[in-house]
Amino acid sequence: MFLRSGLVALLSLILFLSPAAPSWALGGELPPLNAPAPDFSLPSSVNGQLISLKDYRGKWVVLYFYPKDFTAGCTLEAQRFQRDIEQFHVHNAEVIGVSADSVDSHADFCDSEGLTFPLLSDPDGQVSKAYGSWLGSVSLRHSFIIDPEGILRERYVKVNPAIHSQEVLARLEELQQQV
Repeated sequence: MFLRSGLVALLSLILFLSPAAPSWALGGELPPLNAPAPDFSLPSSVNGQLISLKDYRGKWVVLYFYPKDFTAGCTLEAQRFQRDIEQFHVHNAEVIGVSADSVDSHADFCDSEGLTFPLLSDPDGQVSKAYGSWLGSVSLRHSFIIDPEGILRERYVKVNPAIHSQEVLARLEELQQQV
């Protein structure tokens, strides 16, 4: 167990210190930029309703993966996305969170933190794997910006929960100006 933890920590440090945006991250191969984003359909915090990427055609999507409901970093990241949700909506963008937690856990987390955007339950990691964001039994803290046609335009594997929402919002504005 100690050896595995040490190996994970070493790999994390190496990836964190690498200067280039990797096409491979600790969670596996990342989907390529400027190509169709991997499709998904998962149950959500909204009464278990299935939510699919295709439901958001015509809108920008900020898809963020995180390890666990009710943990410090994940709570901070969710609170910051909620704080900025109206700014995302002004930019025709929706925020969607994904973790391995259950629909019930997500619903409790949304209630506890006043989250108005959906959280999707990916307990077996199939969607997290498709996005290179799965490690063992949890989703890694990765985020993706997907354009209104379903094309992946940006990815983040080095996420600071305290500033990430503003970082994503700034990049979203840049991407929209390029269109």
